[in-house]
Formats: sequence, structure tokens, C-alpha cells
Amino acid sequence: MQYKLLGNTGLRVSELCLGAMTFGEDWDWGANKETSQAIFDAFAEAGGNFIDTANVYTNGTSEKMLGEFVESERDRFVIATKYTVMMNPNDPNSSGNQRKNLMRSLEASLKRLNTDYIDLYWVHMWDTVTPVEEIMRALDDAVRSGKVMYVGISDAPAWIISRAQTIAELKNMTTFAAIQLEYNLVERTVERDLLPMAEDLNLSVLDWSPLGGGVLTGKYLNQDAEGDRLNKAEYFQQYKSDRAMQIAQVVVDVANEIGCSAAQVALAWIRQQSPRHIPIIGARSLDHLKENLGCLNVTLNDDQITRLNAASEVDLGFALKFLRRLQNLFLGAATETIDLRLHPVSRQVLGCDLQ
Repeated sequence: MQYKLLGNTGLRVSELCLGAMTFGEDWDWGANKETSQAIFDAFAEAGGNFIDTANVYTNGTSEKMLGEFVESERDRFVIATKYTVMMNPNDPNSSGNQRKNLMRSLEASLKRLNTDYIDLYWVHMWDTVTPVEEIMRALDDAVRSGKVMYVGISDAPAWIISRAQTIAELKNMTTFAAIQLEYNLVERTVERDLLPMAEDLNLSVLDWSPLGGGVLTGKYLNQDAEGDRLNKAEYFQQYKSDRAMQIAQVVVDVANEIGCSAAQVALAWIRQQSPRHIPIIGARSLDHLKENLGCLNVTLNDDQITRLNAASEVDLGFALKFLRRLQNLFLGAATETIDLRLHPVSRQVLGCDLQ
């Protein structure tokens, strides 16, 4: 395992992050404690130090298990957890991004994790109502208290993240070090704004559902996996589309050429998009984890990347598509020297493969 700096910080995190949403059987499709321990141990033995969970995952069981697993070497690991999602349906303030929920959720997570600090504390998702100034001030207070080291935001639009980051910079508050979003060969719409924003703001990108709910493993091409999360979770039904299956077939074809698994190809594709990507690998068995770790030994060539890109391309819409048509009007002869500071996909769309 190699290590990367988290965003614009000096924190070293492993190039893959272990997702702990599968720790616990409270949601029917997770792993029991023994299997979760084996998954955690294998990830740590491979050099992984970055683990992602949330207060709501498996109703708090995930944090409790993780706290036990890291207890003997707490400082070695970078633990990320989240707040926002409702924990008590009888309490209207047990959800949302407001200061009250942040502080009570933080204290509860510290207790479940049996630790006195969180390495990376995520806003789990934008609640659409809490002012960004309140969020950033509350996060900054958590950092200044010593209970949180770094902060990030998950599942939010680019304009909210950009505004929050700017306010924090202007008011000398703690800024986001990373964003977390859904990104894989089936779901690439974040290339329209979120990924270019991350490049410009120097944010690490943690990619959840890198295997598209499992469809990019190819297991749904010939048969339906009964009992799998793709069947149980309504959100993941989108991955059963004809387009998703066509993309999965290309992934399987490339995997057969290389002699690796389709999952490893899908993960390798993300890793080769930009150095700032850190895929979150989840597993319900030790074999699944070991297979995912194998992506570190897979490198796709230019032809394979091109084929995967072509099969999964999304319409980037306005304004990137518009700018491509008129690029000569504003770039002119300087095309070969100007630094657009865009995500690699955006540079490709604009016809400027610049570094």
C-alpha cells in the first residue's frame, strides 16, 4: 500500500480506504463480527490505515466494532466518521447539519468508537436548510476543541462546497480536506462540476460505490444474485439498466484480456483518473476484500482506458460542452501553454490534454 496526502494537509492516508458500512448484520446484508475483524486485519496487514464509517451505519454497530478493532493501535489508523442522518425519529434535531446535531453526534461517535478524537469528520450530506456559515463554524469549533483533526463533506452540490470553502478561508476557519461522492463507470455525472471543483480546490476525492452496487463485477450479466444489496436497496436499482449492463460487459472484456477480475478493472479505472481519487472498498467477506486489494497491481493501458471511457461517457452539458465549441476564441494560440486546472476528463472534453 502506498500513501497520499489528504487534500491540502500533511495527513498520510492509504491509497485505498476501507468502508466499514458492512461491519454488522443489523441491515441484513452486512458481515458478522468475526468476518468484520478478519476484513479489518487483512486491510491493516496490507498497509491500509484509512477506514470510513458513519454514526448511522448498521445502527451504530459499525462504529462500535471499529472502536474495538483499532483499540490496541488507535494512533496508527485514520478513522473517518459522519453525522447528519437521523438517529432518533422522535427527535427532529437528531438529523441535519445544524450545530446541535453535530455536537451531540460527535460525542456519541466518540463514545461508540472508544476514542477521544476523530481523524476526519464528515458532513454526511447537505440537508438543504442549515446555513453554510453555521456548519463551518461548528466544524471549526470541533477542530479547535481537539476532538476532530480534519473535516470533509459528502453528497453535496459543488456550489455549496465551494461557497463553504470560500467562507472558511475568508474567516480563517477550518476548511474541507476532502469530499466524498458516488463515482464509478456507470455514474460519471460528477465529472460535470464536482471533480473539476476538487481539482481546483485541492480536495481529496473518496469514491463510494466504486463497483456500481456490484454490477461492475459482472455478476449480473448472466444471473441475478438473490439477496444482494442491488436487489434490497431501492437506490441501487438504477444499476440494473441496460446501459449499466453494457458497461459491465466492457469491463468484463477488459478484465479477461488482462487476466484479472472485473472488480479490479473498475477500481483501477478510478485510480487512473486522477491521483486525488481514493476508492472506498467495502466487503462482506475476506475473499471480496482480497480481490479488491488486487486492483493495486492492475494498470490499464491507453486503449483499455479509451474503451472504458467510450462505453460509459456522459453528456457534460453546459458549460463545458459549450466551451469546447468556442475554445479557439478564448484559448487561441496559447492552448499548448495555458494551465486550465481542470479534472483530466474536463481537459479531454475541451480538447486540451494539459498538465
